Amino acid sequence: MKQSVYLETSLISYLAARPSRDLIVAGHQQISHEWWDLRQDWDLSISALVIAEARSGDEEAAGRRLNLLEGLPMLHVSDDVIDLAERLVAGAALPEKAKEDALHIAVAAVHGIEYLLTWNCKHIANAGKRPLIEALCRASGYRPPVICTPEELLGERDVD
Repeated sequence: MKQSVYLETSLISYLAARPSRDLIVAGHQQISHEWWDLRQDWDLSISALVIAEARSGDEEAAGRRLNLLEGLPMLHVSDDVIDLAERLVAGAALPEKAKEDALHIAVAAVHGIEYLLTWNCKHIANAGKRPLIEALCRASGYRPPVICTPEELLGERDVD
């Protein structure tokens, strides 16, 4: 059985972006494309929040992002998701300004998704906040997803 992966918008943005001249960004883009080429190895899902974020900004870039998301299963942003996201912010796992990031984590946790894939290392894949995120998810009755970057998930695949 394939493991489940929730795709946060930053991954899609890296995939759809024009090649960057910034070496770190270019590296993230390359790793994102390597992971994307192997995406059939996982059960992928997104939420309406991912679609809304992908739609924003430059119209041409938004079109590229939306094309990548086409046909992916959508997870519902339920009252339970909203409640958990609010608990993550209230518990200081994420700042008030990162409510949408808390929603991404909550969608994955409430729906029992195994991995949350992101390049957002400021608020989501933040090693300093990860223990608190996980503790708040568990205290709310949910198993937290493994929050990771595409590079980490590619490494996980190589371990098997």
